[in-house]
Amino acid sequence: MADTSQLASGVAERYASSLFELALEEGAVESVTADLNRFQAMLDESDDLKRFVASPVFSADDQLKAVAAISERAGMSGFFANFLKVVARNRRLFALPGMIKAFRIIAARQRGEISAEVTSAHALTAAQETELKAALKGVTGKDVTIAVTVDPSILGGLIVKVGSRQIDTSLRTKLSTLKLALKEVG
Repeated sequence: MADTSQLASGVAERYASSLFELALEEGAVESVTADLNRFQAMLDESDDLKRFVASPVFSADDQLKAVAAISERAGMSGFFANFLKVVARNRRLFALPGMIKAFRIIAARQRGEISAEVTSAHALTAAQETELKAALKGVTGKDVTIAVTVDPSILGGLIVKVGSRQIDTSLRTKLSTLKLALKEVG
């Protein structure tokens, strides 16, 4: 059986790369980025939308109609709305979260920035994001664009991924480490 995460990653990168190249040609990188961010926010807020995007049960026509309605209601630009329709028609909605992530990385690289994925137990304030960007710039030497994901299950702290490096200061990880240490002692 094929590794589906690898498959999704390859599909996501190809679609994101194509979207970026087209957006760059059309001078629409900023508007596409804004639409991507808006769609990602909708995914983060709606479990139903997450299930719909990930589910293979819906036909391509159903996915196409739903995506068209969602993008129209959300006021997304024609360029990104058309991209969503192509993704739905090709039955690749399952890879959409990966496409968004890959597009952000490509766009950040184009701007000379590094992209970081941050997982937090709660939403970060603007001041916290600014402070985190400054700290990461000090470590990497480049401007850093961060994509924050809220995951209450980490209890507290942050998980920061920059390239292949990961810094995990989450309370969940610290408690797991303490639990293992206590098992070894007792």
